[in-house]
Amino acid sequence: MKDQAEGLRNLVQTQGDKGTRTTRIITVTSGKGGVGKSNFTLNFALSLQSLGYKVLVFDADIGLANIDVLMGVSSTYSLYHLLKKDKTIWEIIQKGSNDLEFIAGGSGFNDLLRLTEEELDYFAEQVMQLNGYVDFIIFDTGAGLSKETLKFILAAEEAIVVTTPEPTSITDAYAIIKMVNSMGHDVSFKLVINRVTDAREGKQTADKISLVAKQFLNIHIPTLGFVDDDPVVSKAVKRQIPFSIAFPYSTATKSIKTLTDNYIKGYRVIETPSTGVKSFLNKMLKLLK
Repeated sequence: MKDQAEGLRNLVQTQGDKGTRTTRIITVTSGKGGVGKSNFTLNFALSLQSLGYKVLVFDADIGLANIDVLMGVSSTYSLYHLLKKDKTIWEIIQKGSNDLEFIAGGSGFNDLLRLTEEELDYFAEQVMQLNGYVDFIIFDTGAGLSKETLKFILAAEEAIVVTTPEPTSITDAYAIIKMVNSMGHDVSFKLVINRVTDAREGKQTADKISLVAKQFLNIHIPTLGFVDDDPVVSKAVKRQIPFSIAFPYSTATKSIKTLTDNYIKGYRVIETPSTGVKSFLNKMLKLLK
């Protein structure tokens, strides 16, 4: 992989940002499946977009990719077509609800781990074109710690861990934070507690994870917010319309909007020169060595 890494390094170092926009990369993950991670990712992206930010969602959940299904659209192309050089990065970007742009992953993310030198250079060249194109690139990863999920968590600037108040979900969320921390990578984690009955339950759940992380890992895990356990969410899934669009005045939608406002307030404070697609590719480079 040495030659591949060298080619990627040279490309990244010679590419600059487009204009003045900084593209921030976020990974959304969870310790276990079934916690509403993809639904959160989609509605969080739409909420950011409603505030005037340009957002691109990468569906990186291999085998269980469903961002397009949640929006009721069909994916024509995916990352697979890019890696095979059948399509460019611009040709695999598709539009869903409210013209939200997304890229379907499919088996492409698994192929990413086995790129030849030529394929890696092409991938880097294509992805670098997104630098400055959007404000946020959000990777919706698979649940748990697969090799693919782990690489995107480690390469992104920050990771949002979605969990629920269920004990198994809490345990698995902490496990994913512990695993990444044990590898010596400085990843900025944030918690989202989904399907809470009230703010008190959400705070209690977040405190359990935060206190244990502080005591045993010596790291601070801030809570981004809570999302109410609202019956309209399942109704929206059945209708294949994001709940923030189908039910704009629901408690779940209000939760997402409050959470997004909290994120933006913190985003303005923590923004650093190390953000962007260039930073992401540099970190990915180290992981591919």
